[in-house]
Amino acid sequence: MKPYQCEFLDFVIAHGALRFGEFKLKSGRKSPYFFNAGSFNSGGALMRLGEFYAHTIADREETFDMLFGPAYKGIPLVSATAIALAHHHRLDLPYAFNRKEIKDHGEGGGVVGARLEGRVAIIDDVVSAGLSVANSVELIRQAGASAAAVFIALDRQEQADRGAATATQAIHQRYQIPVYAIVTLSILIEYLAQHEDHAAQLDAISCYQRQYGVIGGDVTPI
Repeated sequence: MKPYQCEFLDFVIAHGALRFGEFKLKSGRKSPYFFNAGSFNSGGALMRLGEFYAHTIADREETFDMLFGPAYKGIPLVSATAIALAHHHRLDLPYAFNRKEIKDHGEGGGVVGARLEGRVAIIDDVVSAGLSVANSVELIRQAGASAAAVFIALDRQEQADRGAATATQAIHQRYQIPVYAIVTLSILIEYLAQHEDHAAQLDAISCYQRQYGVIGGDVTPI
């Protein structure tokens, strides 16, 4: 676990974006933890979140021509990430996001911001069924650009609804693009193990991982 990943977990727990308890997922599973990027609802919190995404991007040996955020949660995420890359890493990349409904007046179209071209990095919160990423990849390809990677906040590293692969592995296999997470479930477990006050959460999440986790669930090295 890298220092910025530990800081990220401190941050998301303090802001209530990562919560512990019992949560029913779309899959019907009862999860002992839940992540909600919508909890970052202030300027300062969103600024900090963008910095963690930017740090993760800068930490990779990847090059991109631009960033893309899928509506709706991806819109503030890609905006904050673009600002943080320019301010902290001297990497001024264009960015764009899509509309849920195509606009038929004014400038029209379904994409706001820079023109989709070249190698595009997708910025999202988490990957569950992978529908958001699938839609983003298709939109990017239709514009004549190519999806180069996906950056998310948390990789749950668990089996997809009816398969042995994780959702991020399924994306990698289908589109041949890497999926990078600020943190993974494995890193979360390592973090909890270092904090005695999270012993109960560690036990519950470790049990959940044994039941639904995928061995070697990382798509790319952390």
